[in-house]
This record gives sequence, C-alpha cells and structure tokens, in this order.
Amino acid sequence: MIARLRRTYRRMRLGTRLALGLGALSLVVFAVVGTALTTYMRDYLSAQLDTQLAQAQIAQSKSIADYGTLSGKKYYSWFYAVYDVSDGTPALRRPEDPADLPEDVDDFTSLARAQTAAHKEILRTEHLRGAGSYRLRACQVEPGVVLVSAAPMEDIEDTVGQLITIQVVTFALALLALVVFGRRMLRRGLKPLSDMASTAHGIASHDLTESAARLPLRADGRDGGPEVDELRTAFNTMLEHIDDSLAVRAEAEQRLRRFVADASHELRTPLMSVRGYADLFQYAAANAPEERDRHLARLRAEAARMGILLDDLLLLARLDAAEVETPLRLQDADLVELVGQAADAFRAGRPDHPLTVLAGPGPVLLAMDPLRIRQVVDNLLTNAAVHTPAGTKVSVEVALVPGAAEVRVADTGPGIPPDDRARVFDRFYRVDKARSRDRGGSGLGLAVAQSLVRAHGGRIELNSAPGATVFTVRLPVKDARPTDR
Repeated sequence: MIARLRRTYRRMRLGTRLALGLGALSLVVFAVVGTALTTYMRDYLSAQLDTQLAQAQIAQSKSIADYGTLSGKKYYSWFYAVYDVSDGTPALRRPEDPADLPEDVDDFTSLARAQTAAHKEILRTEHLRGAGSYRLRACQVEPGVVLVSAAPMEDIEDTVGQLITIQVVTFALALLALVVFGRRMLRRGLKPLSDMASTAHGIASHDLTESAARLPLRADGRDGGPEVDELRTAFNTMLEHIDDSLAVRAEAEQRLRRFVADASHELRTPLMSVRGYADLFQYAAANAPEERDRHLARLRAEAARMGILLDDLLLLARLDAAEVETPLRLQDADLVELVGQAADAFRAGRPDHPLTVLAGPGPVLLAMDPLRIRQVVDNLLTNAAVHTPAGTKVSVEVALVPGAAEVRVADTGPGIPPDDRARVFDRFYRVDKARSRDRGGSGLGLAVAQSLVRAHGGRIELNSAPGATVFTVRLPVKDARPTDR
C-alpha cells in the first residue's frame, strides 16, 4: 500500500506535489495552533472555576463558622460536604439538603483526609459516579472542620468541545482553500517551467539529422521570478551551444564530404594516368621500343605525384590526431638559416620569379621542427610562384615582434579575390578553378602549412590586395630577441 502511494505521488505533477506538501505543512501548523489554543482555553476556564470555588468557599466557610450549617450561598448542581476531623479521621456531617451530596462521597472523604494531612487547600478533578466530571476543592473552615466543594466541569467541556468543532471546521475550510487556490497559484508560477518543457518537447521532435539543422525554439517570457529567469537564461544558453555544435557538425560533415569527394577525384586522376601510361608502356615495349623510356618516365612522374598527394593527406590526418600521436620533432633551430635555405631552393627552381630575402640582424633560435617549418616556407613560396605570372617579384622576411617570430612571404601579383580569401586554407581549394593540376597543384599546400603552424602553437594570416599579397606566419617564442652570431 505504501509503495503504491509512493508510485502515485511520484507520478503527480510538480504543482500538485507542492500543493499537497503545502497542505500537509499547513495541516501540521493548524494542529499545533489548535492544540495550543484548546489547551490554553481549557486551562483558562479551569482557573476561572478554581477561583469561583475559592470565592464560594470563603462565603460558605463564614456561614459554617457562624451557624454550623450551609445556609444559602449554594450554586446549582454543586455538591458540598462538611467533615469533622478533630480526631484525624474525617466524619461527614449530616447535610442540610440531601441533594448537597452525590451518590458516592468516597472522593470527597479522600480529599478531606488529604487536606487534613497537608494543612492546605487541595484541588482535584474527579469523575463522580452518576454525575460526571467535577472540580473538587477542600479547605479548612475552622480547626477540626473541613469543607469540600465540587463544581461541575460540564460547561468547560461544552465550551472546549464547541471550540474544537469551530477549529476543525475553520481549519478544514482554510486548508481546502489553501490547497485549491495554492494549486492555481503554483500552476501559474510554474507555467514558465511548463513552457520550457514544451520547448524541450518541440526540440526533441525537431529533426537534428539535417545537415543545416538549427533549433528554431527558445524559452521566452519574463515571469517566474529571478530563479526561473536564471533557469530560462541557462536553458537558452544551452540551446545556443547546441546550435553552435550543430552548425560545427554540419560544417564538418560538409567539409568531410567535400574532402572525400576532392580526395577521390585527385587520386583518380593520377591513377587513371598511371593506368594509361602502363598500357602505353606495355604497347611500346611490344611495338615501339623507342617510346618505352618516355612512357616509363611519365609513369614514374604520375606515381611520384600521387605519392606526394598521399603524403600530404597522411600528414594532415596525423596533425588532426595530434593528441594521439604528434608528427613534430621539436629541436632548437635557426629560423633565419632555415628561411635562407628555402630561398636558395626557390631561386634554383623558380628563376622566373625574382626573390628578395629580408632577415633580421642575427639568428633567431626557436623550438620547432625544422623540416616542417621548412615545408611551410616552401609551400608559401611555391604558392606565390604558381599563382602569379612570370616576372612577379617575391619577398620573404624574418622579423621579431613581442613574444613571437614572424615569417612574411609577399608577392606583387594580382592578389586573391575577396570571396576566396576565407577559403584559401581549405583542403583541395583552388582560387583558379580552371588551372591545370600539373601547374596548380592539388590544393593542399596552404592547408598543410596552416595545420603545421597551428601544431607549433602559431597562426598564419593572409592580407591581400591587387599588387600585394602577404602571408604572415607567426611562431611563439619565449624570448623574442635575436642572438649574436
């Protein structure tokens, strides 16, 4: 039974449970207040009756002392008994009126004996047979004479009973009103929470599998007080975070699809070339031996190109999983010397692009992977040569700024269109979509450069305008000062 009540209680709505809890608490408060009020009223009426008994016995004692009997000064339904206790044993005097004594006077005799032993007034509440509850008081009238008076407590009991009835009815109505109106007030106060629950249900029914899924719902309103407003703010902030996460997920999914499609396309081209040159090589080996070496050279070139592409993809994958396995081998190396080596290689391979090297006053030692930073500089220089016409001036500069060392690769080419600047670091992205792959590369150079710079804790920035395009690589250093040679 108790378990069933618990299950029923747990299935109730929060407002109903709060209303029931408030009703139970009010019931306890009403019970305490009613008990205290009833006890106080009973004690007050009993004290009034005791005072009335004492005042009546004063007058009755004078009558007994003067006339030896109780003449007059009697109250309706009161009992009176006079005892002679000269020898220590109470002896009941013959009453003036038989109605002055109850059917059983044992309680009166016992109280008279107790008064004789105590030598002071004694009060007791007894239930007299055939008469009901009475308040008894024994006092000494004169030496050897004790008067015992008994006043009925029926009026007190009736008054207390009526008080209890009034309290029960009043408290029951108050409790009912408190539960009913309290439930309405609680429902109104909890309405913002119900609205948030409805919003949550609406979000749960929203299709989050869409690639561009956004949560169209928010918890609105300003009711409920500061606590509910704080909860509403936290709820909406959580929804904003979910929206941002969904946007990031959708973007990542789109990038992944695009990456897979581009990678498949990029790999399919050299594979088709390898297959074609392999067929030509087989045909030349049988019919035109003089063409065999040329086809073999092209076959090797396509295989090498595919190998470079796969190496770049593998490097990007390792950089994406850098928390598991870092692809860097850090050591102290001179950034100026490394840039100079890259410049010499560029001059040898790209004589149609004049290169200017601007280095600082001395070596700049950094904790870096020299091979990877060299790869970054080579990619930037190659990018400047590939995407500019012959004769375009290219420059590379090493500089120190507070807390960092910078490598700036600039060219005086036509620049990068504004719509393409935000995507030049995307994988397989080309500014010139019509450029051939033999000349334009696979579109991974800048993506590899950015990932390598980020793996070193730095960043790469682009500033481009017609006639001036600058890629700035910023690498953090602990002490950004050139060292003496």
